[in-house]
Amino acid sequence: MIKPLQKPIHEINKLSMSSLCFLFICMSLFFDVHAQQRKAPAYPLITHNPNFSIWSMTDQLNESTTKHWTEADHSLLGLISVDGDSYRFLGQEEPHYNVILPTAEEQAYTVRYTESKPERDWNQPSFDAKNWKSGYAPIGDDEKQVKTIWKSADIWVKRDFKVADLQDVNELFLKLNHDDNVEVFLNGNKVYEKTGWTNKFQYIPIDKTNLKVGKNELAIHLRNTAGGRYLDFGLVDKRKESGSKIQVAVQKSVEITATRTVYKFQAGKVDLKLTFTSPLLLNDLALLSRPVSYITYAVKANDGKQHDVKVFMSASSNIAVYKPSQEVSAKNYETDNLSILKVGTVEQPVLQKGADDMRIDWGYFYVAAPKKDNVQQFISPMTMAVDNFRNGTSTSSSSKGIGLALNTVIPFGKVSDQEIERFVALGYDEIYAIQYFKNNLRPWWNNSGKETMENQLTVAASDYPAVMDRCLAFDKEIYSAALKSGGKEYAHLCMLAYRQSIAAHTLVKSPQNELLWLSKENNSGGFINTVDVTYPSAPLYLIYNPELLKGMLNGIFYFSETGRYPHPWAAHDLGTYPLANGQTYGEPMPVEESGNMIILTAAISKVQGDGRYAKQHWKTLTKWVDYLVKDGFDPKTQLCTDDFAGHLARNANLSVKAIVGIACYAQMAEMIGETETAKKYRAIAAEMVPKWMEMADAGDHYALTFDDKNTWSQKYNLIWDKVLGLNLFPQNVYDTEINYYLTKQNRFGIPLDSRKAYTKNDWILWTASFAPTREAFETLIKPVYNHALQTESRVPLNDFYDSNTGIRENFKARSVVGGFYMKLLADKIQH
Repeated sequence: MIKPLQKPIHEINKLSMSSLCFLFICMSLFFDVHAQQRKAPAYPLITHNPNFSIWSMTDQLNESTTKHWTEADHSLLGLISVDGDSYRFLGQEEPHYNVILPTAEEQAYTVRYTESKPERDWNQPSFDAKNWKSGYAPIGDDEKQVKTIWKSADIWVKRDFKVADLQDVNELFLKLNHDDNVEVFLNGNKVYEKTGWTNKFQYIPIDKTNLKVGKNELAIHLRNTAGGRYLDFGLVDKRKESGSKIQVAVQKSVEITATRTVYKFQAGKVDLKLTFTSPLLLNDLALLSRPVSYITYAVKANDGKQHDVKVFMSASSNIAVYKPSQEVSAKNYETDNLSILKVGTVEQPVLQKGADDMRIDWGYFYVAAPKKDNVQQFISPMTMAVDNFRNGTSTSSSSKGIGLALNTVIPFGKVSDQEIERFVALGYDEIYAIQYFKNNLRPWWNNSGKETMENQLTVAASDYPAVMDRCLAFDKEIYSAALKSGGKEYAHLCMLAYRQSIAAHTLVKSPQNELLWLSKENNSGGFINTVDVTYPSAPLYLIYNPELLKGMLNGIFYFSETGRYPHPWAAHDLGTYPLANGQTYGEPMPVEESGNMIILTAAISKVQGDGRYAKQHWKTLTKWVDYLVKDGFDPKTQLCTDDFAGHLARNANLSVKAIVGIACYAQMAEMIGETETAKKYRAIAAEMVPKWMEMADAGDHYALTFDDKNTWSQKYNLIWDKVLGLNLFPQNVYDTEINYYLTKQNRFGIPLDSRKAYTKNDWILWTASFAPTREAFETLIKPVYNHALQTESRVPLNDFYDSNTGIRENFKARSVVGGFYMKLLADKIQH
């Protein structure tokens, strides 16, 4: 952070112009260098589905612990030994703590509490709380998660504990998970205060002099201002680091392609090229659904001499747990060709829960390496893994416990300037991936129930050279296509979006033998198969495999056609991931979801060149289009996909969706030979357009709502009129809107509408795709590109942020960035 100049103005004026120029040049160079170093807000490493998704949240791979997309630690740790000197190139060792005062995750405990405001000195140990209630932690309002129910605005909590000895305490931390505003006192001294909430434990350093031998007391005041309520807390001591400090390898570069993230390091006299490959080729469902990624290590000397080299990879058992306190069981074994490590929870609660901020705690995580490479594998506590490697220990010391490490040592022998390459494969067997209307479904790769993860790993290892070649060729192809369509910055955004969008889905087969490609609405409710998440995601799948888009619609059609969803409009979702047993979102979005389903069915028909899929669901599509004809043109108060903005009546962009949806239905009717029906609905849509133009006309733009000409909004739904060749709206509508948007650009993009500064980058990419010139398109997307490289929100691409500050409003790691491919889709269809 650059501090403001502290000198008085009259002194600043004395500075020479040359000095000021030099200062600004230096500042400019500083920011340019740092901007060039960043390629993404977060870097995809292992990306398969919402459960198996590991990222680096920093530009330097060895600057932070790798994490699940929810930001829980899913540690992958990598060291390279060069002639006995160790360098860390991947991740960081997770800090380790000794428990002083356990949380409820670790051990049951009781507290005293009151929901009535106490006297002013309530936070002092001398305060008599004998009349307060007693209850077990955690405290909150969700009966499934807590032991003591709290539903009022405020709660005051006290907890006594004893400490026998302070001499061995290294660094004292408060371990706290709270929702929401909190004040914490230790022995009467305020040690922490925060406005806001958390959804996981935070470790907050506090002064250990506040602790004393004998009796101690923690006192907490928690205030609820909105949403849920929760409290669990304890104290821990951060352990001292042992042994000599490990050197850090120098990261020279990082590159992100569609299927790979490639790092280059210098570790002393050896260079290391590290490649993470998730082979998500959408036209190969067997490969796409195989939950196996590769980490490739390519090493060579950089000084013309020979060096003894070995690489160490340690994977945390926390990759297989929901909460770090869960006990796991691990084993090390071999097949004919592989050495394998395997870990999973002892409990194995298969499909027992659904939530947004959740990690899988059933099934098994695997690390496998070819036996021919003479690897050594062993299991240890995470706290001992690095020391074991440096000391040459490779014997398993644990098979059951909390916080284990799956360790692999890869010997390279003598390394010269000829590059030597080795790889390990990481996989996850969910056993059962989805519950679909009370039927537990296996992942696609094991539809038969007879396949094994060992065989999947074996095939992955034997196919390694061919898979690498295919991924490299695809990466070049997709980048070239995006570059041609939208330029260098557009191509980079498409590369960032590819794995993220795919990894927010799971592929399964329904009991009706239909393909299901089910999304999780990451960080925005956790809903499964949300239609207005499918809608923005669709362009990527329409280009590379429309059958997957069918898999995003099939469940919604089934929900209506079986009578489980009896309304005349389309459902919002199928449940909360991974439980697809029926809509769990609180209210419908009738025009939004019905329009989405019709438009996307028409898009499938267009790109595949036939209407068979539409004909299969014609009765349902007819019900939905008739709803749009009746209530879609001038929508009543209701939610649309931008539900965070609240309810809105007479929404002009939602009206566009209804008009386009009706015309899409007409287009499909023509394809399946329903000529009279096509004419009827085409006429209805065409008659709505001039009415829309008149009602939304606000002079130099079209309004957000029909009844307020002092408003404006992005009309991103217009894009389908262009892409599908409907030719409903005249060109001057597009020109008028684009010209107006160009006057509304903020640092990181056009706001969603005139109400607030927040925006959605997927909608900006759609809006830009109907710009009349390449120059206007690039102007509109450049701020989105800048956001990816400059935002403070270091998470997998977030699609909802403040267009001035770039700070995330919410939403991360969502599939909607598949919508970045809209320009590529438009060019493919129109040419």
